[in-house]
Amino acid sequence: MSERQTFQGNPPPAGPIVAFDFDGTLTVRDSFTAFLRHRAGRRGWAAGLARLAPAVGVYARDRDRGRLKAQSVRIFLKGVPRPVLEAEAFAEASWDRLMRPDALACWNDWGARGAHRVIVTASPETTVAPFARRLGAEGLLGTPLLFDSQECVAGTFDGPNCRGEEKVRRIRAAYGPDVRIAAAYGDTSGDTEMLALAEKPGFRVFTAWPGNAV
Repeated sequence: MSERQTFQGNPPPAGPIVAFDFDGTLTVRDSFTAFLRHRAGRRGWAAGLARLAPAVGVYARDRDRGRLKAQSVRIFLKGVPRPVLEAEAFAEASWDRLMRPDALACWNDWGARGAHRVIVTASPETTVAPFARRLGAEGLLGTPLLFDSQECVAGTFDGPNCRGEEKVRRIRAAYGPDVRIAAAYGDTSGDTEMLALAEKPGFRVFTAWPGNAV
């Protein structure tokens, strides 16, 4: 079962829909970069960064986050089987260092009110899914990785980078063109359009750091 099926195969939400960005909002830093570093190890990370340097130079000129992220996937993950890629161990090991306490309190408060809480993230759905399951998320919309016929990472994404207008497009595709969002939370310009869709937008409202953050 794909991560998309896992989180989007449920009946339409009965309660209010609340959308949370993941990286920098629920977490204190970019989780995908942390995952790649965790998986590659010290030497693999250093070698990968050296190979990524030309793409970083291009990004400095064109500011295309999607292209840079796709190149990171090619360098660090191409050919990795889906079962090996599962980020359960990473989520377990990094939870106490990554998750913002005040964001978790807000997340839990909305859950207590019966909200349908959906994570809308530019990070890959596959790597965020273990966090979403641990949070008890009702939905997850992210940038899907492309897998080949052998269920190995093909080295790119299976769709646009989920930021900016793409976040709104994905929300509407999942919940309908006339969807109403009770609240949305984000921390960068990539969340602007999603925040504009919400009755209660929250921009950089979470600032707490976990006690075990490094």
